Amino acid sequence: MNPRTALVIDDDALSREFLVETLRTSGWTTSEAGSAEEATRILAAGEFRLVLTDLRLPQADGLAVLRAARERSPETSVVVLTAFGTVATAVEAMRAGADDFLLKPTSPEQIEVVLGRCETHRRLVQENRALKASLTERSVPVRPEIVGRNPRFIQALALAERVASTDATVLVRGESGTGKEVIAELLHRRSARAQGPLIRVNCAALTESLLTSELFGHEKGAFTGATARRQGRFELANGGTLFLDEIGDLPAEVQAKLLRVLETREFERVGGTQTIEANARVVAATNRDLEGAIARGRFREDLFYRLNVVPVMLPPLRERREDIPALARHFLTRFARQHGSVAREFTVDALQAMATAEWPGNVRELANSVQRAVLIAQGTRISAIDLGCATAASNVAAATAAVEVALPSLDDLERRQILKTLEHTRGDRTAAARILGVTTRTLSNKFRLWRNLGLTVAAEV
Repeated sequence: MNPRTALVIDDDALSREFLVETLRTSGWTTSEAGSAEEATRILAAGEFRLVLTDLRLPQADGLAVLRAARERSPETSVVVLTAFGTVATAVEAMRAGADDFLLKPTSPEQIEVVLGRCETHRRLVQENRALKASLTERSVPVRPEIVGRNPRFIQALALAERVASTDATVLVRGESGTGKEVIAELLHRRSARAQGPLIRVNCAALTESLLTSELFGHEKGAFTGATARRQGRFELANGGTLFLDEIGDLPAEVQAKLLRVLETREFERVGGTQTIEANARVVAATNRDLEGAIARGRFREDLFYRLNVVPVMLPPLRERREDIPALARHFLTRFARQHGSVAREFTVDALQAMATAEWPGNVRELANSVQRAVLIAQGTRISAIDLGCATAASNVAAATAAVEVALPSLDDLERRQILKTLEHTRGDRTAAARILGVTTRTLSNKFRLWRNLGLTVAAEV
């Protein structure tokens, strides 16, 4: 919809000319009509952000125009003008759905005040609708967090940070639960569109026909059950960001329509002819092998290149195991506070179990496991049993014991030597570092690593 299009209806030519000139001076593009019948024809052929109509018109009154405008587009602001400034007239107009009214004769200043109120109301309605849509699309109750130091993860995060301020289309790739939605949120928050809505669509959750209507909206009567016009996600995301999750599951017909929007920045509602501008930044995400889907003819190659302007690749959790302790502690702190739990730390077997688990559900699965453990733990410490990893923990413990009996690992030998040297120096790190031929900073880093793994550092003083 053109952001400032108005239809002026008044059978008085001089009054109509005054209204049109006032609106054009304020930057509005105007159309005009001298009767309700003519106005109804114009409304059927076009789309307007504002309808300014006289209440008294030949053949039919302004309330008929109001009803026609509302039926055609519920988002259109309607202001009624009347020279009969009675309370009853005003009440009748407002009850019929008018956003505001003006008494004749009016002035440019009064018109600006009323239009300002209409714009404020319109913006609030759109923001409320966008917020509801955003909340509806939140299907993941526990979001993964931006926590970690793995080089590949940091590289992906840095790339997202660099392009966040642009309008470039971003394709976030990675297994389920790796944090693709979190990257989309980061791109939105760090962009110039941060004050606009972030609208989410799960492309795998809807049928082809429903998805088309969900993305682009539909006109009244476009299909069975379409009892009113509805805005699509592209319109709701106007001035903000549209996050298309599971883009690899997009049906072929919808792929073609999305390609057109990305190429032309325009679309039409289902059953409509009015071309609407798409002013939303697109961020897409998938866990699919899109290149393989292209080779099998299931995904359009031209759409892939339109989406893959900036590719952000997220590694699975099993390839960033060094981040597991920090992530687990982060979730423990958050969920303990959320649920009023006394749980504060993990046992050694819990840390070992988490460090060696495969985590097919990635960070989301880890978060869910920690939350469950917080809810069932009976003390301040969370064990492998609380996490549901008892079997894995037992296997790890048994394997570790067998290795230690057969032959200590190099890490164990190093740890034992450092602790033995510290005992000899009575905890003097500087002296111990000199004997071992390392720096005191190296010793501090070793202690920090042991603490992160839950290992005893009793010799540290």
